[in-house]
Amino acid sequence: MKSVKNIQKITKAMKMVAASKLRAVQTRTENSRGLWQPFTALLGDAPSVNVKKNVIVAITSDKGLCGGINSTSVKVSKALQKMTSGPEKESKYVILGEKGKVQLIRDSRKHIEMTVSELQKNPINYTQVAVLADDILKNVEYDAIRVVFNKFQSVISFRPTLATILSPEVMEKESESGGKVGQLDSYEIEGGETKSEILQNLTEFQFSCVMYNAVLENACSELGARMSAMDSSSRNAGEMLDRLTLTYNRTRQASITTELTEIISGASALEG
Repeated sequence: MKSVKNIQKITKAMKMVAASKLRAVQTRTENSRGLWQPFTALLGDAPSVNVKKNVIVAITSDKGLCGGINSTSVKVSKALQKMTSGPEKESKYVILGEKGKVQLIRDSRKHIEMTVSELQKNPINYTQVAVLADDILKNVEYDAIRVVFNKFQSVISFRPTLATILSPEVMEKESESGGKVGQLDSYEIEGGETKSEILQNLTEFQFSCVMYNAVLENACSELGARMSAMDSSSRNAGEMLDRLTLTYNRTRQASITTELTEIISGASALEG
């Protein structure tokens, strides 16, 4: 009973910590949505594009006790890897978060190109994520980068989400072949830069903005899921404590009744 009470205290404390962190992260998450949404309109988001070199960025957490949030990201990433693999295609993983790494390394070790841990050790900021995004672009070859993350909806709800960033070369090919790649072609390009140079700069900036929003969305979803998980654990601990208390009281009452019966029987025998 004492151990159950201690567990209940810990889960309640963890729920309160997650709630306090969630309020701070949620505001930044909502503000970050304004960064990548204009890029989606300008450059498009083509998840069905068929390319040879795919990089799947799976965003997960470093810590557990947050429900099925990490399992969801891993399942979507695995399904996406199967869809984008083939005889003339290759699909690699870039994994953010220790939990995703632990799950994917079991059966997909040869497909893992890069792993990153402890991203949320300090409060997430754009500079930190932009450096990470630049590091990924320098170390992997890609035609399409597909970012898998959990989009925050409410404390009890999150949605697995996929964002696709095409390389400048693929984007030009899609544009020339009449594919839908956003509204960029409707604008006139002025100045000395070519369309290829502009696409290169826009793609890099788009990736850093998408990554920033995705990391924040996933952090928000993680905290919300942890709040729900710890709340359920606290309630379960309370119910278990009630059952244990009832069992203890019944056993104690039965023991007292047995002792009284024996005392009365002994006294009656002495009188007789």
